Amino acid sequence: MPTPERTSLDAIVAAGRDLLEHEGPAGLTMQAVASRVGVKAPSLYKRVRDRDALLELVVVATVDDLTARLVAAPATLEAVARGFRAFAQERPAGFRLAMSAGADPDALARAAGPVLRATEALVGPDDALAAARLVTAWVTGFLTMELAGAFRLGGSVEEAFDYGLAHLVAGLSSDRERPS
Repeated sequence: MPTPERTSLDAIVAAGRDLLEHEGPAGLTMQAVASRVGVKAPSLYKRVRDRDALLELVVVATVDDLTARLVAAPATLEAVARGFRAFAQERPAGFRLAMSAGADPDALARAAGPVLRATEALVGPDDALAAARLVTAWVTGFLTMELAGAFRLGGSVEEAFDYGLAHLVAGLSSDRERPS
């Protein structure tokens, strides 16, 4: 009779996501994950090739979690942006990795869907991609600075986010014709 499985890939990835948030990228080790799921580190290699593969799985799961939240939100640009912000605040380390150059392009394409739908509602299908890129750049830039504590001039960061989002939506809403 074969030995029963002591863990699953889902449990390994969940443990990796938790470690990433609590210990940072350096704390996401095969040994730490094995300890969290109750197995010895060599057992993980039955499911995950190495730490890089584990990190990739954690990033894809993180982006998929973000995507599910954005899909569940109302299809407005405001709701999508606020969902993005809430996610970044809840999972800052995962957010940073998800927005890095090494993130899985297919996972990121899935996450782009709700943003594209929201921008298409504002600017139409011809400009939806350009508008989605503008929105994504603004939101990720704002959130990256917020998470880093880079807003140090006083005032409310919440109000600044609301101000920027309102002006972005107003600008996109009023710009139904392409500038030359």
